[in-house]
Amino acid sequence: MSERDEVTVVRWAGHDGDGPAQLLAAYHLRTEAEKGAAVADVTALPERYRAEVSDPQAAFADDFVLIAKRADTPLGCLVVTAPAGGHSEIKRLWTDPAFRGQGVASALIRAALAHTADTGVESVRLSVWAWRTDAIALYERFGFGVTTSWDERNQLVCMERVTA
Repeated sequence: MSERDEVTVVRWAGHDGDGPAQLLAAYHLRTEAEKGAAVADVTALPERYRAEVSDPQAAFADDFVLIAKRADTPLGCLVVTAPAGGHSEIKRLWTDPAFRGQGVASALIRAALAHTADTGVESVRLSVWAWRTDAIALYERFGFGVTTSWDERNQLVCMERVTA
């Protein structure tokens, strides 16, 4: 990969274009399909997810939103929640399928972990669907381990990485 092909990760400031909206839409549509509840478009998503897509600035107002890009092309996104109770949570990690296997998710996770190190949280948590085995393996490579669930949805795996 040449220097001009490098993936860069930037914090989405909330005012520069639609930011993660298209990436979040793809994430939620794919997730609903994988859960067996496929919907035709964003308007049919559950309200909570529609809100993230239609107004990510409001949905993630207190959070740290990262966008991976190559030149001006958005490749992926990730949200780190604001610290609460000594923990932050990684949510909505998504890489456009056309760019998978090119280090996009790893770059996003590295940036997220650097951010959480600066916030002084005790641990970083995440939840991932059990069928996303590639994502689970990626999280394990970054030091996340399966932990007691804080979310009782069927097939949801909860993971944590202690930062201290």
